[in-house]
Amino acid sequence: MLLPLLDDARRVIDVGSGGGMPGLPLKIARPELALTLLESDQGKAAFLVHAAAVLGLDVEVVAEPAELAAHGPLRETFDVAACRALGPMAVVAELCLPFCRVGGRLLAMRTEGSHVAAETVGALGGGQIQVLPAPSRARTRGVIVAVTKVAPTPARFPRRPGVPRRRPLTPPSRNL
Repeated sequence: MLLPLLDDARRVIDVGSGGGMPGLPLKIARPELALTLLESDQGKAAFLVHAAAVLGLDVEVVAEPAELAAHGPLRETFDVAACRALGPMAVVAELCLPFCRVGGRLLAMRTEGSHVAAETVGALGGGQIQVLPAPSRARTRGVIVAVTKVAPTPARFPRRPGVPRRRPLTPPSRNL
């Protein structure tokens, strides 16, 4: 589902990779991708290292929370930040957009449409929000929420680990 949306992307990060979806299938389909799998759970990260080795895939696995990794050398270096089942769209935007370079894209796999204020996405450096139909055999209501990064993400984002989930961003007039 994400493959046609990658266009000419060279560097991709799968945020909250879990069992490797969507990152590992993307790497299998596009071996030339420089793929980073970001997973905060140490056990899941170890599984990803093992799975990549068994599959013969050259990937980087980073075992760190997105809230911390986004303030290091991975910040704003990726053409695409992809995710699946990461949380509400306000949380997804805060955790993923800091990894995208300006001109890059966030591609979030969702089971249905998502509500996030354009002002919230804009405050994180994102532009227009597109909801693209992406049904599959398993889900008739699947969509991909795509956001192009149009400006750098302010240094204060993402907030400390756990804060984005406990207090998702609302439009700037309320909490930014």
